[in-house]
Amino acid sequence: MPEQPRLIYLHGFRSSPQSQKVTELRGWLADSGLPVELVAPELGFSPDEAVAHVEQAVEDAGKRPCGLMGSSLGGYYATVVAARRGLRAVLINPAVAPYNLLRPYLGMQENLYTGERFEVTEAHMHQLRAMDPGPLVNPERFMVLLQTADETLDFREAAARYAGAPTWLQPGGDHRFQDFPRVLPAALAFLGMAAR
Repeated sequence: MPEQPRLIYLHGFRSSPQSQKVTELRGWLADSGLPVELVAPELGFSPDEAVAHVEQAVEDAGKRPCGLMGSSLGGYYATVVAARRGLRAVLINPAVAPYNLLRPYLGMQENLYTGERFEVTEAHMHQLRAMDPGPLVNPERFMVLLQTADETLDFREAAARYAGAPTWLQPGGDHRFQDFPRVLPAALAFLGMAAR
């Protein structure tokens, strides 16, 4: 019997593995009966450390199939690691250039789930820019889920960034991505983890 594939979920800025999407994903996987191991690491606030956590989670999967799913800033991290490792990734309202997007957040911030305080620094912006993989060589490895009424990110930037990638564009919605469980069958199938 083949070993369970590993799905690594990457949360967004000021979020955590306690987020609503992780809870919905965990519940959906349990209900579906799919033999998938869900790993949702606490990424912390340093971009370099966050990517190191993701790389370690990929390494720990060993020879098992492995796929990434990331939301917002987690979508950016998923892009970085998928491009480095030749993995598939599902991106939910992904941040395209977080080193620009997060500039207004320089200074003290608070995790919305844990209450932990942390400082966003110029060094973090440099780390984010340095890890940008540039133009995607294999856009077909990315599935992009966008909602047009995202109040945080302009969906058109992600649509342009991931041109050539399979894209699910929904009118309305918001940055959290409304009705997230509805897209999970297609997302897991894209990652090669759906029931055969």
